[in-house]
Amino acid sequence: MTAVPPKIVLKDVHKSFGPKVVLDGIDLSIARGESVVVIGGSGTGKSVMLKCILGLLRPERGSIRIDGEEVVGIPAREREQVMRKFGMLFQGGALFDSLKVWENVAFGLIQGQRMARAKARDIAFEKLAQVGLSAASGTLFPSELSGGMQKRVALARAIATSPEIIFFDEPTTGLDPIMADVINSLIVKCVKDMGATALSITHDMASARKIADRIAMLYKGQLIWVGPAQGIETSGNPFVDQFIHGREKGPIQMELRA
Repeated sequence: MTAVPPKIVLKDVHKSFGPKVVLDGIDLSIARGESVVVIGGSGTGKSVMLKCILGLLRPERGSIRIDGEEVVGIPAREREQVMRKFGMLFQGGALFDSLKVWENVAFGLIQGQRMARAKARDIAFEKLAQVGLSAASGTLFPSELSGGMQKRVALARAIATSPEIIFFDEPTTGLDPIMADVINSLIVKCVKDMGATALSITHDMASARKIADRIAMLYKGQLIWVGPAQGIETSGNPFVDQFIHGREKGPIQMELRA
C-alpha cells in the first residue's frame, strides 16, 4: 500500500531580502491532521515562512510540498488550485470594515468559489454559530463588535470554505487572557471537527501549549528545536527555555547585545 505523504513538507528552504537572511535552511514536516505551532521573537521569519508556503513569496532555494506535490515556482493556474486547500486567520482579524459580518465570512465562498450569495450566506451563518456567535451578529458590521467577537468572525471566515489546511497568524493578539483562551479552545475544536492540518505562528506560549501537537522554535532563520508540545518545558535548549519563560537574561539577549 502506498504511504500517505505528509500534508506539508519544507526542505532546505532559504529566503533573503538583500543581504538579510531570513530563512536559512528550514526543514519541517507536518502530518495530515496535525497542529504545529512555530514560536519565536519578532522579526525571526515566522510570517515569511507562511508566505513562502502560500506562494506569496518565493524562496531562493529549497522545496515546499503540499500533499507530496512541489509548489515552489508552479504556474499561476496550478497555484490557484493549491490555494483552495488553505484557510487563514490573519493577525488582527483583517476583516473588511465595509462588509457586514456574514459577508466577511462568506467572502472566500463568493469571490473565490463563485458561490451564489444566498447559499454562501447560509454557510456563513452556520460557521458563525460554530464559533459561538448569534445570527443577529451576522447582520452587523465589524466595528459594532468587540475585539473577541471580531476574532471569532475571523475564525469563522477561516473555516468557511472547509479548508484542508488552516494557518493561524498570532490568533490571540490584542485579546485579554480569558478571551484568548476562549479563542484557543475554538481553534482546537474547529480544527479537530474538520480534520484539518493547522500551522500557527505566535508569541503567546499559553496559546502554543493549548493548540499545538508539536512546537517548533525559529531563531536566526533556523528551527533550533522541534518537539511535542508537552516536552517544551524540558527541551534542554537554553534559547527555548529563555523564550518560553520570558526571561530578560539568556543567550538570546546576550547575542542581541553583541
